[in-house]
Amino acid sequence: MLDFDRLNADLVLIVDDIPENLSVLHDALDESGYTVLVATNGETALQRARHSVPDVILLDAMMPGMDGFEVARRLKADFTTRHIPIVFMTGLTETEHVVAAFDAGGADYVTKPIRPQEVLARIAAHMQSARLMKQARSALDAFGQATLALRPDSGRVVWQTPLARKLMKDYFEGQPEDNAPPAVMAWVQESSRARHEGRDFPPLYINQGAKRLIFTLHERTGEDEWLLSLREESDAAVIDALIAAFRLTTREAEVLYWVIKGKTSPDIGEILGSSPRTVNKHLEHVFTKLGVENRTAAASVAMARIRTGGGAEA
Repeated sequence: MLDFDRLNADLVLIVDDIPENLSVLHDALDESGYTVLVATNGETALQRARHSVPDVILLDAMMPGMDGFEVARRLKADFTTRHIPIVFMTGLTETEHVVAAFDAGGADYVTKPIRPQEVLARIAAHMQSARLMKQARSALDAFGQATLALRPDSGRVVWQTPLARKLMKDYFEGQPEDNAPPAVMAWVQESSRARHEGRDFPPLYINQGAKRLIFTLHERTGEDEWLLSLREESDAAVIDALIAAFRLTTREAEVLYWVIKGKTSPDIGEILGSSPRTVNKHLEHVFTKLGVENRTAAASVAMARIRTGGGAEA
């Protein structure tokens, strides 16, 4: 009979080439309610980490063949596993080895000989953060949010929702999915600088025909990560939003859309196949429905309503 509580338990991967260490740690973690996976070498550790995506990895620093430092570097270079906290186990307490553990991507370390209660305490601390991050990602995925987190110093994408991954592939064909494109990086760095100085900075627009991808910078997710939201809009989506927001007819919404774009009545008439006089008639109806008296006010009201209402931006 399946133990469903066990299936849903937090998952820890232990990596150590000494069977006695594995046995002691496995029993301690198992008794504390964790689901435990084990690996006795670096290659197996990488395979199991990628396949099972554990919540925390307990990693021996010194192993024959591929040592723990190299395993950690490869885990952090892999988009699927880079977010997993790594707790190093090491008998090396010299400063250079501790620094090497953190440089390789470690979140923490414990010294040998292993004391199970200390290991449990360290894992519990990192498990809480891992659990919150997992819940946040699951919620974003469930609601179809396009969100990604990246490091502004390196441009490395730390994680992204499925929708964000799709949009990035659509708009930046050929760009590695674990690195932000140069245009996005330049905008993030300038935006973060403006944020630090208390200034507003506009969203980033990447145009693709009648569609565009809009990036908005949110708060930091850690000391060196920024959270970005992505949203795709199209001319048709903006027009639909205007119809819904102001109860306009389709033609009135089309006229207002091109007013927002800065077009004159003759320009709009040419685009829509109407005379300037007809365009102005539609504008009169638009002004009445929006409660304004001129083009500038109409454009301002329309843009503000759509933004605050969560619709597309023009």
